[in-house]
Amino acid sequence: MITDININKPAPIVTGQQLELFHSTTDIKRTIKGLEAGKPVLITAFYSNGLLLLKELQNYLKKKLPNQTFQEQRVFRAAYQKLSNLILIEIVGHKLIVKKSPAIGWLEQLYAETTDFLLPFPQVQGLNSAWQWYQNGISIPVLRNKLHPYYGTYFPTRFDHLVLFDNWLQRYKGTKKSAIDVGVGSGVLSLLMIKHGFQKVFATDTNPNAIVGLTEFMGETKLSRKLELSFGHLFGAWEKPSELIVFNPPWLPEPNKITNLDEAIYYNQNLFPEFFAAAKKRLLPNGKLVLLFSNLAQITEATQEHPIEKEIAEGGRFQLEKCLKRKVKSSSDKTKRDLDRRAAEEVELWVLTHS
Repeated sequence: MITDININKPAPIVTGQQLELFHSTTDIKRTIKGLEAGKPVLITAFYSNGLLLLKELQNYLKKKLPNQTFQEQRVFRAAYQKLSNLILIEIVGHKLIVKKSPAIGWLEQLYAETTDFLLPFPQVQGLNSAWQWYQNGISIPVLRNKLHPYYGTYFPTRFDHLVLFDNWLQRYKGTKKSAIDVGVGSGVLSLLMIKHGFQKVFATDTNPNAIVGLTEFMGETKLSRKLELSFGHLFGAWEKPSELIVFNPPWLPEPNKITNLDEAIYYNQNLFPEFFAAAKKRLLPNGKLVLLFSNLAQITEATQEHPIEKEIAEGGRFQLEKCLKRKVKSSSDKTKRDLDRRAAEEVELWVLTHS
C-alpha cells in the first residue's frame, strides 16, 4: 500500500526558455518589476544572492502593502508567495550548482528519476530546513525521543496543547485496547497514546508524506506493531469502533480568495460535520472523543463560530463531558499585536461522549 503513494514535493521545472539572470550586481528594482510582470529569474553565482533578492522583495512588498491586521498579513503572504516562487535555482546531479550552497539530501531522495532541473528558491529553502529537521531531529517536551519529521509533514512548533493532552492521558481511566488518531501528521498524538499504554493505535492522514515518513520512521521496530497507518480522508480504512478517538484539527477557517491552502492550518466548512458524523459510527458506546483546539479563530476575528460548540449545541450526536483549557505561553520575539493576541489565546481539550 505504502509504495503506491505519490509523495508531495515541489514540482521540478524543466524549461528551454532563456531566463533573466540574477547576481550581486544585478539591478534589484528592475528584477522585482520583472517578477511582477510574471517573468521568472534564475539565481546565479552564490546561494546568498537568492537570500538577498528574497529580502529585497519582502521589503518592497512591505512598503507597497499594508501588513497590520490578520487579514492584511494573509494578503501580504499570498503576494510574497506568488512572486518569490518565480525566483528559480538550478540543480545538476542532485546538487545546487551555485557556490556556498547547503547540501540537501532530499534532492536525491525525492527526485531519484530527475537529476537536472530547476526549483523555486523558497521551495529549496523549505527542502533545506526540512532536511536539517529530519537529520538532527526535533525535541518535543512530552516525548522521550526526538522526532525526525519527513519532508512536507506537519510537526508541532508549539506544545501547550500537547501538554494538555499528555496530562489528560495520565488521568485517563478507560480501557486502552485501541485508539484512533485522525490526521496523524508526524505522529506525536499516537506516540503519546502508546507511551501511556494503548495497545494499538490506528492512524490516518490525507498527506502521503506523513504516511510514508512514519512508515520509514517505525521500520521493523515494536512500534510498527502498535501503530497502523491508513492513507485517506478522516478515518481512512478504519471502520472498527474504538474506545478513544483523537483529532487535532486545523484551528482556522478557510479564508476567501486565498489559494494553495495548508490543510494542517485551515479547515473548510465540511470538515467538522463530516468528522462528527463519521466519529459517531466509530466510537464505542462508553468511548471518548477528544479534540484539541484553540480560540485562535475568535481572537483573530477570523470567525465567531466555534465548530465544536456548534456540534454540541446542534448536532445531537455528542454531549460534553469536560473542556480543559490552558493559556498559551507568550513569545518574546513577536510584535506587540501578536503578543496581545497571544495573551488572550488558549488551547482547548474537549472530551465528548455519545449523547
